Amino acid sequence: MLAIIQAAGWPIYLLLIASFVAMVLIVERLLYLRRSRILPSTLLDEVVRVFYNGKINPDIISRLEQNSPLGRVLAAGLRNVNAPREVMKESIEEAGRGTAHELERFLTTLGTIATLAPLMGLFGTVVGMIEIFGAQNATGTNPAQLAHGISVALYNTGFGLAIAMPALVFYRHFRALVDSFIVDMEQQAVKFVDTVHNGRK
Repeated sequence: MLAIIQAAGWPIYLLLIASFVAMVLIVERLLYLRRSRILPSTLLDEVVRVFYNGKINPDIISRLEQNSPLGRVLAAGLRNVNAPREVMKESIEEAGRGTAHELERFLTTLGTIATLAPLMGLFGTVVGMIEIFGAQNATGTNPAQLAHGISVALYNTGFGLAIAMPALVFYRHFRALVDSFIVDMEQQAVKFVDTVHNGRK
């Protein structure tokens, strides 16, 4: 592997940094974006039970906020449980926007790496081509310099594509996952608002 890196020349180091960052982001998002962590299955029922029991206090709301992203959204509704429907819904939507932003964290960076990696590989290819043309001189072609230029050109292109493909796959996967979480969160929040206001009638 070290021989390949050496053969690929200095542009490969940019790609190695990009691959390391992409790998760290993918692992972090895989650990964070788990359904059980974002949308605990029994949380809505527990919040509805708390509402019906009338045990709403700042301590319960604070613990609910720290429970999960869904908990933060429901806590905003619970905090405004005595307010009109529009006010309650608006507070939930505001909390939902903040939660959605948190779920999308680092995805822009991962998408940028997926887009940029082939261009970085192309940059390495151009550097390799310059070396190939630099191998031409009045006395003929320098075979060692020619071979090195070809290595730089090909290895960088290959590395760029090898980084971009999984980064793009995971970026699309995480985007779809976040979108599905946001839709589920909205549905549960609407269900909670309906439960609260139907209970008042």
